[in-house]
Amino acid sequence: MTTFLQLILSGIMVGAIYSLVAIGVVLIFKSTGIFNIAQGAILMLGAYILFAFLVQLAWPLWIALIITFLLAIAAGYLIERFALRPLIGQSFLAAFMVTLAMIGLLEGLVTLVWGTFGRRYPEFIPTDPIRLGPLVLSQEYTWSFFIAAGLIVAFYFFFKYHRLGLAMRAVAEDHQAAQSTGISIKTAFSLSWVIGAVIATAGGILLATSAGVTISLGTVGLKALPVVLLGGLESIPGAIVGGLIIGIVEKVAGGYLDPMVGGGVEEVVPFVLMVIILLVKPYGLFGQVRIERI
Repeated sequence: MTTFLQLILSGIMVGAIYSLVAIGVVLIFKSTGIFNIAQGAILMLGAYILFAFLVQLAWPLWIALIITFLLAIAAGYLIERFALRPLIGQSFLAAFMVTLAMIGLLEGLVTLVWGTFGRRYPEFIPTDPIRLGPLVLSQEYTWSFFIAAGLIVAFYFFFKYHRLGLAMRAVAEDHQAAQSTGISIKTAFSLSWVIGAVIATAGGILLATSAGVTISLGTVGLKALPVVLLGGLESIPGAIVGGLIIGIVEKVAGGYLDPMVGGGVEEVVPFVLMVIILLVKPYGLFGQVRIERI
């Protein structure tokens, strides 16, 4: 029972990071109709950029974080402005292929600059475990969980109360109606990509504190896709719930099945679950069911 509870807690902590990254995917899809599968590659690049400032240039942590997120803002804007805005009015497949090409471009850039060797951040989070009776929690996972949860709450209030957040929600609901009230659709598109890049960067940094800075972070970021499909492509609450479910299923399956088959189950099970979701409930737990007449 202790092992089961340990795996559940670990899954919740990792799942909170998946939820955070998935929110960026949902936000971009709701606002622009583009399914951004490059979120994992942006996540990986953000983790490497912080590594460069923090370790290679030996900048203080707070300066390195500020510059990293400023670059994430710039990257999100440039991607939307020069790679995706020219595709407005084009088919869904065209935009999808651009985001697919971005994965290869960003992974190639990271390999060219930093190579394929794993790196680690300096120890800025204590490594001593936290003990809750028989349960042992990693401080890295614990801090990452609370930071991810705090960011999720902050984005919730931003979208619910801030003028820009309300404008983005209006655009997500109906482009023409939002435009008729004076909301700039292009500004909302740019802002969604900027926020998506910032969220991906934050997720990459949180994952890298425990998993290390490796090119495989891009694959870890791809786990946001099963999260989004489980929760529903257009549902931010669904992304939160889906992230927690995927995190728990991943850790429990890895804890019990990995020793039986020699490993690898933890990495595969989110995508197996994604296939099952598409077969059984293709609109996800909270997605909007659309019926189209053909």
